[in-house]
Amino acid sequence: MFSLESILMKLLLLPVILLALTVHEFAHGYVAYLRGDSTAKDMGRLTLNPIPHIDILGLVFLIFFSFGWAKPVPINPSNFKTPRKDEIMVALAGVTANLICALAFGMLLRFVNFNAFGQQAGIIQTFVYWAVFINCGLAVFNLIPIPPLDGSHVLRELLPYNAAVKYVIFFSNPIVSWVLLGVFFLFPGFITPVIIGPITFLVRIFAGGV
Repeated sequence: MFSLESILMKLLLLPVILLALTVHEFAHGYVAYLRGDSTAKDMGRLTLNPIPHIDILGLVFLIFFSFGWAKPVPINPSNFKTPRKDEIMVALAGVTANLICALAFGMLLRFVNFNAFGQQAGIIQTFVYWAVFINCGLAVFNLIPIPPLDGSHVLRELLPYNAAVKYVIFFSNPIVSWVLLGVFFLFPGFITPVIIGPITFLVRIFAGGV
């Protein structure tokens, strides 16, 4: 599932990984703040400093197993101006922030002449490419509609009331989510069409033919 080479590569990419996680959580908190909830700000989470956002276990999983998480930004939906709409906006804010980052790094790949960096050109270009991939990967992964991922918040608010109640009850035991995510990643047949396909598609859009 992992090799020493892949682990070392991810450790080298740790700044990019932390950036992707940080902007994702910051975006959640910032949009929640704009929609009337200052919980994240009051708890010191409305920051681009990665340290308050790090979940050690989530970071270890990301390094070893290619998927992980940060500390969820605290949100109080009762403070929202329009709860259902705002809940969706906050949930999609992190995904949107990662896609914006992917776009920014993709623009570097498209328009920067990396040959100007001399012998380091290939390393820097690869580093930027992986920044695109990591941000796209985090965006797609978080759209899976399994709690506590962002996609679950979106789906819950879009479902009719009775269906939403059943959805919440089904996932009321967090073990259910862990089992489903475990099955999802233990069987590659699920990963390829649902995760790898969309990630590859987005990377090609942002990074071009690199």
